[in-house]
Amino acid sequence: MADNDQTALRRRLRAARRAVGAAERVAAAIAVDAALARLGLPRPRSRIAAFQATDGEIDPSVVIRRALALGCEVRLPVITSLRGRRMRFAPHPAATVHPRPDGDKGRWLDLVLVPLVGFDDEGNRLGMGAGFYDRHFAFLRHRSAWHRPLLLGLGFELQRVANLPPKPRDVPLWGVVTERGVHGRAAALMR
Repeated sequence: MADNDQTALRRRLRAARRAVGAAERVAAAIAVDAALARLGLPRPRSRIAAFQATDGEIDPSVVIRRALALGCEVRLPVITSLRGRRMRFAPHPAATVHPRPDGDKGRWLDLVLVPLVGFDDEGNRLGMGAGFYDRHFAFLRHRSAWHRPLLLGLGFELQRVANLPPKPRDVPLWGVVTERGVHGRAAALMR
């Protein structure tokens, strides 16, 4: 997909997710949490990273509240270098956390809930375009089998597209959860 096609797609999908009504947003967030619970995620006392919704993203706060109740160590992304496109994961204000080295790239995480602009059924993700998650989790591209962390996108079904050709630096998702269900490799657990 040409860069200008990707820019137009990103613009269209961002507008579509911003147009979701307030009641639909709440219902979608609850449905996503229910689907995650059916997957058995997050597991009690696991280490997860989530995000704070912006720009019409689906709100993971329902999942975060359940994770905290399950005794999970919850972290949120913090940009450490805009120019270098680097980030780290800082403790959620309500979480009990253990010190972690900043340079470990999140290898100790069990589950990462990833925001997205678009996705396809192969686990390809269209993000905001800066590549923060792809750079942070680049080590996953070199693994033949993933153990952790599991990268699981959260989004609305309207963000699903037929095909997103991956770029060499893209790190695929293990799956995507929307208000209508689970997509990608994670969907195999629902059968």
